[in-house]
Amino acid sequence: MHSKNIKKVGVILRPSTPELKSTFHKMEEIFNKYDIDVYLDSASGDMIELVGMDFDMLCQRVDALVTLGGDGTLIATVRKSFDYNLPTFGVYAGNLGFLADVNMDELDEFVQNITLKKYRIDERSVLEIIMTINSKQTKMYAFNDIVLTRHSVSNMIHIETLIDGKSFNTYYGDGVIVSTPTGSTAYNISAGGPVVFPLSNVFTLTPICPHSLTQRPMVLPGTFSMEMKTPRANAMVIVDGQDIHELAQGESVYIKLAERKANLIHREEFNYFDVLKEKLSWGE
Repeated sequence: MHSKNIKKVGVILRPSTPELKSTFHKMEEIFNKYDIDVYLDSASGDMIELVGMDFDMLCQRVDALVTLGGDGTLIATVRKSFDYNLPTFGVYAGNLGFLADVNMDELDEFVQNITLKKYRIDERSVLEIIMTINSKQTKMYAFNDIVLTRHSVSNMIHIETLIDGKSFNTYYGDGVIVSTPTGSTAYNISAGGPVVFPLSNVFTLTPICPHSLTQRPMVLPGTFSMEMKTPRANAMVIVDGQDIHELAQGESVYIKLAERKANLIHREEFNYFDVLKEKLSWGE
């Protein structure tokens, strides 16, 4: 996706962190310095005792979204705003993340580069999930992953998996992780799944502590669709580690890559491999 004129931004702060108020004011000053208007979402405004704007209204008004916090704040914002197709970037308050790569000391220079269109937009694959919640079919999006896992820690779970409508495998163990390339460095890597370059059009299927040692992670083309169900017991469905739903016995969850992608704004010099080496301490 090509760079665009950004004259209005919506800001979302990490929840339960009222101490970000002074940082937000500093951020607002920087954007205003370059004639960019700043709108604060209402949940963030309530947290720091300022007037904010309803999130959906904010998304309709701005050209881009900015998160202040960490990767979790950025992921939640991308999911919530996905239907508005807005580019998003994260300013990290703490340690460098895989997604939020600008800190407050770098923000002034970065915003200046935004006005000069000296930045890039990366397109990241997103999982589209359809399942029944409260007797109603519901569509959700996952930026990192969706996890199907056992309802009780005392039992293993059977997960029947169909790919493009054809029976593929039955996983027996603690569960299965379906991950985007972006999410490959999250729960997926902890479960022994592969690291996938984040701009790839694929998704991964990684069993969690499988009963059979022959069950191995797989990387599947993004054109495939998948159906997963648990014929013997209920299951827990966890989306991006943020939302938890119950899948009833015999019900299905349908998973595929969304037709559109999420758009992340990065510095022109952003290098995924540098971040990977730093976060995973490779080469040390």
